[in-house]
Amino acid sequence: MALATVAHARRIPCEACPLRENEHFRDFTPEELKFVSSFKRGELVSEPASAILSEGAHSAQLFTLLSGWAFRFKTLEDGRRQILNYLLPGDLVGLQGSVIGEMEHSVESLSPVVLCVFQRDTLPTLFENHPGLAFDITWLASREERMLDENLLSVGRRSAMERAAYLIAFLHQRAEQVGQAKASKHLIPITQQHVADTLGLSIVHTNKTLRKLAERQLIRWHDRACEVLDPGALADIAGWGGLTDRKRPLI
Repeated sequence: MALATVAHARRIPCEACPLRENEHFRDFTPEELKFVSSFKRGELVSEPASAILSEGAHSAQLFTLLSGWAFRFKTLEDGRRQILNYLLPGDLVGLQGSVIGEMEHSVESLSPVVLCVFQRDTLPTLFENHPGLAFDITWLASREERMLDENLLSVGRRSAMERAAYLIAFLHQRAEQVGQAKASKHLIPITQQHVADTLGLSIVHTNKTLRKLAERQLIRWHDRACEVLDPGALADIAGWGGLTDRKRPLI
């Protein structure tokens, strides 16, 4: 697996951050924007299937995903992998390592990604002097917990068809909110192995399940991507009401 690399010469100022144009994210106050701009140390770029953070490692940095897709996962000793969640633009990466000191999961890129890099040792200043930003970090951690609750419900109680439908509808709606889903073609850059490792199913069972969704013309499978044709029908199969449309923080 390749390693992500720091791009020292490339830096988008926080004041010109393209994510700030998205109405899905809340606005900074002038003081918050000034602090976050000074908090940022550079950018990290990576190709697909690159390691961003590794389980057991200590990282001096915290990241925000600026563009692209990534995922969090844990691995058993025999190599079996469980994907915990997927990361999209605006998501905070590495908070666990910043608080606990050691990463208890790994992060890998799904597509070409760019991440904003922040120094972990500046985090106490954020909590001491910027309560609004401190609440934002707490909100993001709480949101991650809520998504994991839904994922656990899916793995524990939904059928294979419902699990797959939920996962694809969930990722599609998240991508739409942050401008990652193009109007002409709703592509999610995952393979069937990613789906299997998320849902806790064998690759054979996963293939059969996805084929059923494709036969209903709800999805179309490409080499390394899933095209979403009918997200509403997928959500109905899963019995899922969808994501809330409230504004969310951006660090």
